Parts: sequence; structure tokens; C-alpha cells
Amino acid sequence: MSGSVSRLVSLDIGGTLGNPQGPGLAARLAVVSPLGPKQARRVMRDVLHTAPEITDAVIKQVCAELEIKQSDFPTDLPVSPLVLLPGVIEALQQLSSSATVVTLSNVTCTEADPDRLLALLSPWVSAHFPSCRIGFAKPDCRAFWTVADAHQVSAMVHVGDDWECDISGATNAGFAAVWLSHGRTVPDEHVLVEHDVLVAHDLADAVQHVLHLIDLRNP
Repeated sequence: MSGSVSRLVSLDIGGTLGNPQGPGLAARLAVVSPLGPKQARRVMRDVLHTAPEITDAVIKQVCAELEIKQSDFPTDLPVSPLVLLPGVIEALQQLSSSATVVTLSNVTCTEADPDRLLALLSPWVSAHFPSCRIGFAKPDCRAFWTVADAHQVSAMVHVGDDWECDISGATNAGFAAVWLSHGRTVPDEHVLVEHDVLVAHDLADAVQHVLHLIDLRNP
């Protein structure tokens, strides 16, 4: 990564900025897999979420690893529009006045909709880094490094609601993190303390935390 320092904030999308109106491909597959939702999502991160297109080979591999029949793989799903959470626009306005704001999300190529996201989140969010485009899915450190490298920076603050993907991923990659708890208990107090992870209820509550971390890393 470059040695330069900039004010860069990356945001998760689902559960952080908003939620889709209906279940997408990954959610439908997790339901039918006998592995259980958590393990199914881990499997899909490495295959489905990093695939630039859904080929027969991808379908075959995903179904084999999820232990489901290929006939259970949905092939004609509409993209579910993202519904923004309360206070998100105001939070983006505040963040973008002090930093470059981008998104970093785990998403399949069937659900990634960068054009609509740009229209929905402009001018506050300047770029989108879906896993299916960059080839890496959180918590893989390379997903975070890809965003930093694209902006030629060595410091970044990541905000998200998934502890494993967003917080463990960002801190392992060497970046600051803010966890959106939505009222949940912190899963790992050790990580919280060791990496100075800040906790907020939602994005609106996280704004001051993010700006504080930016100032600490950009004297």
C-alpha cells in the first residue's frame, strides 16, 4: 500500500446503509443448505460472492459445497432495491464533508447494482467496491487493501454491522473499525480493546466515532 495518508471511510451496505426489500440469491441458498446460515455464508464468500458471473461451473461448485442440488439454485431472481435505514442520508452528508466515502460489500454479481447505488448515494459516496468485482470478500484482508490501494492511502476507517466480516476483517488488515451493534452485545471484548474498535448503535450514531478516528490517524 502507499505510504500516503488520507481521510478515507469505507462502509458496509447491508445492515449499515440499508436493507434489500426481499431476500437475494445468497439468502435463498443459505435457507436450503443443511450447513446452517452461518456456515453457508462462509462458503459462499469464497466462491459465490467473488465470482464476476454465474457460470455453470460456479453453480456446480457452490451447490457441492453447500450440499444442495443444482436444481435448488435460483436462476431468475430480480434485484431487490435497497431501502435506506433512518438517518443514513444525514450521516453520509456529515461524513462526506470530512472524508472520501466509499462502500465495500459482500455481494453476488446478480445483486450488485452499482449504477443504482451511485444514483441513490451520490454525491456523498464516490465509489463502490462489491466483492464480485474486486475478487475478494470480507473478512479477507485483500478486500480492504484493494480499497486502500485504489485510493493510494495507508489509513482507512471501516464501518459495518457484521463482526466477523467487517470488524475482524478490517482490524486484521490493519485498519480502524466502527461496529454498528443495533443493540447487540459485543462478540469479542478482546478485539474491541486490542484494536480500539468503537461501537455505535447505527450509522447516525457512528458519525462522531468515525470523525474521531479519522482525526487520530490524520494529525
